[in-house]
Amino acid sequence: MGPGQAIILLWIAWALSWLAAAWWSSSAQKAVGLGRELGYRVVLGAGGVLFAIPAHRYEGALRLWHVSLVAAWVCVALSFAGFAFTWWARIHLGRLWSGRITKKADHHIVDTGPYGIVRHPIYTGILLAVVATAAAKGTVLGMAGGSLIAVGLWMKARMEETWLRNELGVAAYDAYRRRVPMLLPFGPRGR
Repeated sequence: MGPGQAIILLWIAWALSWLAAAWWSSSAQKAVGLGRELGYRVVLGAGGVLFAIPAHRYEGALRLWHVSLVAAWVCVALSFAGFAFTWWARIHLGRLWSGRITKKADHHIVDTGPYGIVRHPIYTGILLAVVATAAAKGTVLGMAGGSLIAVGLWMKARMEETWLRNELGVAAYDAYRRRVPMLLPFGPRGR
């Protein structure tokens, strides 16, 4: 198996395991609503479609670079690290996790484990896997798709933060935002 196949298998394994674990979540008491979530979902979907286009057989204007075999395996390792980080965050969050922006029973600010490193570690892990995969692909479509995914996750994170701030308490959430960066470890706080 080469690095390209390894990355594809990692994405498939992560997606299937993530879907299978969706049952392990408490019921939502309140939700933003699909209508308000439509914007980031469209951006993520468009990014996902572009990102999923295979990289082989692209040359010329659509090919930005080729990576060496060693660099490709480094991208595999970084993708794996990103997925591992998402799972650490998902397990740490437990039954409070949701694929949508919701408030659960006994919802509270989780600021330990990966949530003490970044406020949205699941998105951070996905972004690491996206960047590593796009780097391994080296195509315009991979970069465009990865960029749209990054924008979509940022849009969702911003909406989620506004929602959680109002639902869990402005003072408590603002204190968390001042302590922990949003998506990038050591990044700016309070945004």
